[in-house]
Amino acid sequence: MSTTEYGSGTRELAGKRALVTGGSRGIGAAIVRQLRDAGAEVLTTARSAPGPVPDGVTFVEADVRTRAGAEAIAEAAERTLGGVDILVNNAGGAGPFLKTADIPDEEWRNQLDLNYLASVRLDALLAPGMREQGSGAIVHVSSAATPFTPPPFLHYTAAKAALENYSRGLAQELAPSGVRVNIVSPGRTETPGGEATREEWARMLPGSGADNSGVPLGRIGRPDDIADAVLFLVSDRASWVTGNILTVDGGEFPRS
Repeated sequence: MSTTEYGSGTRELAGKRALVTGGSRGIGAAIVRQLRDAGAEVLTTARSAPGPVPDGVTFVEADVRTRAGAEAIAEAAERTLGGVDILVNNAGGAGPFLKTADIPDEEWRNQLDLNYLASVRLDALLAPGMREQGSGAIVHVSSAATPFTPPPFLHYTAAKAALENYSRGLAQELAPSGVRVNIVSPGRTETPGGEATREEWARMLPGSGADNSGVPLGRIGRPDDIADAVLFLVSDRASWVTGNILTVDGGEFPRS
């Protein structure tokens, strides 16, 4: 479904207040654009300012890896939006790519802060407001590769696995209050960071299919493929969906 049909054509998120982390480029930028086009008022954040910010979008510069960064983002959401109805924890990233025995303690901590604890901290700050208002939708962006733990970035997939386990538990906790929590797990996607990941994967695991030949649907993903999934999960179309993992990877990493 195209962005026009699923976003600006329906305005199904009109009146909703959305926060998207890591929204300055790639998948995050596509999510920001689609939520805005669907009528939401959007606040987005990244460690450095993007180019021109689209109309209807507010940007705050903050580092989600730190408690101070999370608190600054939550304060900005309260100040500019008056709270949130939608929280998309998209900020994350893989690498550096190392053999497991070579991963230093500080890199394990960095991966946990970025790919797991960043979401935990923002949820803790913003979910109580959703609970109080009796509604809300939270989406955590994980990785389709998480169940398969490719060795060059085991620290990354381990952090994402923690995120997924936490998300399912949080979904059970918040469901009685009308707040839904779901996970989107992208496969290989056409972004600058994704291209670097594929190149490094091919270097460290020759013959791994990192040349994009292993996707059953015949192509790698586009940022809008992932944003479509997020838009569905935060909309009323998914009002009876919580605690689920939606894998968007062209069939490359099927989950049991």
